[in-house]
Amino acid sequence: MLINVKGRNLEITNAMREYVEKRLNKFDKMVGGLDEAFVTMSVQKDRHKVEVTMPLNGVILRGEEEGVNMYACIDDVVEKLERQVRKHKTRLAKKMREGSINRKVIMEIPEQENESRLVRTKTFDIKPLAVEEAIMQMDLLGHNFFVFVNDETDNINVVYRRKDGNYGLLQPEV
Repeated sequence: MLINVKGRNLEITNAMREYVEKRLNKFDKMVGGLDEAFVTMSVQKDRHKVEVTMPLNGVILRGEEEGVNMYACIDDVVEKLERQVRKHKTRLAKKMREGSINRKVIMEIPEQENESRLVRTKTFDIKPLAVEEAIMQMDLLGHNFFVFVNDETDNINVVYRRKDGNYGLLQPEV
């Protein structure tokens, strides 16, 4: 597996590169068809950040962690990605049991009992709103995201609160 490591505001040392490669090489054994991984390490003031992206058969596994120690961030990202791989493998195995996909070789990964599952479904009225109104509605509800029909484009959009406290807008490509 090819691991691309790059740094922002940080020079990647051989020790850091070897540690990342050692920790990510386990995914090559866990998952067949994993060709490459992209790792970005950055430092701003005293905050270290690690982002890992791994394309896998049409699915993108991605993890991001931030902390005061770069090596601890790497470990946390690897744990996050392991959970994503387990979840993906569990879904594939379930689809295979249900017969909705052809039988593929799925490597055994022990399922954990604390896997996430759908526990609630909500329905709601969707009204055309301006982006500013949607942000206000989201804040009034105390949610981190809000789904609405954009009154300018008549498309379904999502506004969300970013980690930095600002807002983001998701809209479909036309």
